[in-house]
Amino acid sequence: MPAVTLAVLEWFLQFEVVEGAVRTATGPAGLGIIAVYSFLIAFVLPLPSEVVLAAPLDLGLPYWGTLGVIVLVSGLGKAAGSVFAFHIGQEVKDSGPVIRFLRRSRFDVVEWSESKTVEIAQKWGYIGLALALCVPGFPDTISIYAFTVLEEDYYKFALATFAGSVGRLLVTISFGVAAFAII
Repeated sequence: MPAVTLAVLEWFLQFEVVEGAVRTATGPAGLGIIAVYSFLIAFVLPLPSEVVLAAPLDLGLPYWGTLGVIVLVSGLGKAAGSVFAFHIGQEVKDSGPVIRFLRRSRFDVVEWSESKTVEIAQKWGYIGLALALCVPGFPDTISIYAFTVLEEDYYKFALATFAGSVGRLLVTISFGVAAFAII
């Protein structure tokens, strides 16, 4: 097997390990794992944020209380990670070589993300970012980095990503409750 293929395989296995850690996180220490996972998926991990809902935490609270704490911790973690990504985005948008490299790539990531983000930002602003992040299964990292190119307000960005992260988990929970009710 070529070295590049092995490196890519190892890279994806690391994600599986991180996701597995969340799925098996227990007790109060599990909240730390959820916070770190949520922080990382905001700017580097292409994994679903909904996985945090599967963590078997036992916090001594009723089911809905534990779920609420998970949603809050995940939302705060993702907002913090988003602010970190926002900072990186602010630095990168001023970096000519990075932008030139991305524009020359086979698939113009910059042009695509800018056009979609410009549409959302012009029409909805930070509310658009929050709504985009509410869509279960859609990669957060793309929306977050694309939005960093246009905006400059860290506080509003953090609030929008927190609201979108919490909204996404609530939408996921609602779908789960509705599916369970149907069965």
